Amino acid sequence: MTNYKTELSPLVYARIGGLIYLIIIILGGVDEAIIRSKLIVPGDVLATTNNIIDSKELFLKSMVGDLLMQVCDIPSIVIFYILLKPVSKSLSLLAAAFNGIQTAVLAINKIYLLVALSFLGNEEYLKVFDPHQRQALAYLSLDLHESGYGIGLIFFGFTCLITGYLMFRSGYFPKIIGVMQFIAGLSYLINSFTQILSPAFQAKLFPAIVVPAFIGELATCLWLLVKGLNVRKWNERVGMS
Repeated sequence: MTNYKTELSPLVYARIGGLIYLIIIILGGVDEAIIRSKLIVPGDVLATTNNIIDSKELFLKSMVGDLLMQVCDIPSIVIFYILLKPVSKSLSLLAAAFNGIQTAVLAINKIYLLVALSFLGNEEYLKVFDPHQRQALAYLSLDLHESGYGIGLIFFGFTCLITGYLMFRSGYFPKIIGVMQFIAGLSYLINSFTQILSPAFQAKLFPAIVVPAFIGELATCLWLLVKGLNVRKWNERVGMS
């Protein structure tokens, strides 16, 4: 029999995991959906670059917020692994691996934001480019960041699929939470793959396609934070392992 005893009770892990998950959602929503969506004007290079130059500090704060989100991913990955391994240690580990790759991709992807900001700077070596070229290169960097973000979410989509399946099977989480998490994963995968295969179609789907993902993730984090899990059934699962 595998020993699943931990220093903290599973209920404490669940509450901590819910809190961290909520922080991740808030940081992601503020940085990507509120700050950068206002600064970046799709298809308008001049307006976008002027917005970033005029709001450089805000742009940098959004980048820091993203990096903090990726830092929060690390304890979240560990907590979800602990909570779900009584159902299937191998699948829980697989979900953690997918999530870890997503975190690495999104963290490295922040380089594109720094590159965009660099092209809009006043360094002497940038004078080899004319202003229009620098603006175009900055916008290209922002576009590459958006593509990198979509690639990262492919791995997170698979994380949600596996997590949703494990929650559904667990017996100590409500099945509906598992279903909603699974739907969130499908939403992320559809959005990211259409972004690669058909950007025009993805533009029509967005943001409606990510609404189920937001609802599923928010429901999961709030359940963990408020209700936690059924400790008796979790212990029963541990005993069966």
